[in-house]
Amino acid sequence: MNDAFSRYAGVEALVDGGGRRYLGEREPFGFHPFVDNRTHAVVEGDTLFHLAGRYFSPLPRACGLWWLIADFQPVPILDPTLALERRLLVIPSVRAVTDVILPSLRRGGL
Repeated sequence: MNDAFSRYAGVEALVDGGGRRYLGEREPFGFHPFVDNRTHAVVEGDTLFHLAGRYFSPLPRACGLWWLIADFQPVPILDPTLALERRLLVIPSVRAVTDVILPSLRRGGL
């Protein structure tokens, strides 16, 4: 994948015996205790999509980075289609996203 903000950036494209292309396994980034992490107390109506738009707003297509918040939790959010339960979410900073997380995913991990 070559979309820098895709959750599949850095995932290898494979071809099966019938010539069909598919993506290999995606390794979630996971939690890291960066000094500029923020926290967000989930309230009713919060969604990963809207939180990504709010916290990553300087980035293009910020709402599409919802998967970063899901992956980044100490206990990852495995099903983003479920309503968020009331809890404290850890949000990586825009700096961490652009300078550490996305580049490391493109390289295949830290």
